[in-house]
This record gives sequence, structure tokens and C-alpha cells, in this order.
Amino acid sequence: MPDTYADHLRAGERAGMRYALGAPRGAPRGLAGAHLASRPGSSLEFMEHRAYQPGDDLRHIDWAAYARSDRLTVKVYRHEVNPHVDLLVDGSRSMALDGTAKRAATVGLAALLATAAANSRFAHRVWLSAETWSPLENGTAPPASWGPMPLDAAADPGEAYFALPPRLAPRGMRFLISDLLWPSDPAALLARLSDAATTVTVVQLLAEEDVRPPEQGNLRLMDCETGGTQEVFIDATASARYRDRLTRHQQHWHRAARQVGAVLITLVAERFLRDWDLDPLMAAGVLKANPT
Repeated sequence: MPDTYADHLRAGERAGMRYALGAPRGAPRGLAGAHLASRPGSSLEFMEHRAYQPGDDLRHIDWAAYARSDRLTVKVYRHEVNPHVDLLVDGSRSMALDGTAKRAATVGLAALLATAAANSRFAHRVWLSAETWSPLENGTAPPASWGPMPLDAAADPGEAYFALPPRLAPRGMRFLISDLLWPSDPAALLARLSDAATTVTVVQLLAEEDVRPPEQGNLRLMDCETGGTQEVFIDATASARYRDRLTRHQQHWHRAARQVGAVLITLVAERFLRDWDLDPLMAAGVLKANPT
């Protein structure tokens, strides 16, 4: 497995060459065609007729239809979508958990999605969380040119979003890459993240250790965010309790995602990197085979 930042970027870029971005099923405002959304807008691409409602733009009234039927109808048009992707990467220390593949998977997945965006002729920008969300140095360029991506922040990414939100492109596609192992309310965050978005995709990236903790033994646990340590004894009951809490936490995120029409997918870093297994992203329509 590659072991440097540049290696992780190159590996993700190579894997991403096989893919382009799709239109996720269940997304809040899906794509129609190359750069058209299914929601009404003001481009020249006609969509349908519907009955006039107070407040509708009078310029869109179909006067010819009114003359024939004596009923006011308006023409509805598809809205043009800006060909832009915002990649939001959780910069927390837990995304670089020692002894796991989370760092490599985080960097590689970001590079893969940026490459798939380029294959779809979409521009992109990478954002990284710390005390606030900031654009990554050279984060609009191909991955090989990106600046450092330190995954060492102690701040809660959700709180950082509300402290100083990133200036995301309107009507763009948005991706959040995170383990989601932080306490902020997902409903509030996803509501903000989906505002004026075309699609929102959340990729929960976990390590095998996050999914399957040890069944039994004395362990020294370290809080990745604060650096604090605690001696604990793990038995089968404690391990089962952890898995139950993780499941309920994930269900909480899934409910919040459904409320705003976002897509949420969970990947395990070690399995993802083993064969660059992207079946969950393909099945959800987030990725598709690169036609070129």
C-alpha cells in the first residue's frame, strides 16, 4: 500500500480515471442531462406546462394556450446546473487513526472524486475542516498539485461549519468525506449543506477498528481529538454496546440525510483500498463508468 501523501493522491487519481460522476438516486435536486437539473429554473430548456399560481413570472405565461383554453398556464423550464463539485474533507485527527488505513483512504477518495469530476467536465474545489472550513491549497487543480492535507484538527467539523461556513458554489454537487464520529446534530448540518445544492453525498469512511472493536482485553484508549487517555477493560458486553451505539449513530445520520434528500454511503477504509471497491458508490448512482 502506498505510504506517503503523494502516493495516496496518485493512487486515487489512477483509480478515478475509470469513473465519472453520476446523479445519485434520492438526491435533492438531481441532474437531467449533462448540466441540467430536474427542478424548475430559467434556462431555455422547456420542461412542462402547469397551472398559473399567484406570484409566477408573467413572462412565462403561455398566452397562446390561454387563447385556446381561457386558462392561465405557465411554461416551466429546467434550470442550468453549474458544472462544479465541492469536496469537503473532515480534517479531524480521527481521519488519520494510527494503525489504520483511514488517512490513505481519505486522501485517495478525495483524489478519486476530483478526478471523476474532471472526467465529467466539472470544476472542483477541496475544503478541509479545522477550527473553520478552509479551501485546500491548490484544491481546484488536479490532485497531484494539491497542497498539504493535514488530518490533525481537534475541532468538531459540524461546529466548524457553523463558525465559518465554506463558500460553496450554488447549484453544485457537494461531497462530505468524514467518519461522522462527532456529536454535532447531523440534521442541522445537512440542512445547511444541502441549501442551494444540486446533490449532496455523504461518504462515511470508517476503519475496521471503528467497525469491529476488540472483543476482550485491557486497552488504553486515546481520544484522537483531545489527546486524553483512559485505561479500560473491554469485554463482550462492552463491545456489543459500542456496536449498538455506532449503529444508532449511523441511523441518526441516515434519517437526517433522508430529510434533505442526501445520499449517505459507508465505506470501510481497508476494504475500500484493497481493490478500490466502489460498488456502493456505483449502486447509489454517485459514480458511473467513464465513457471515454
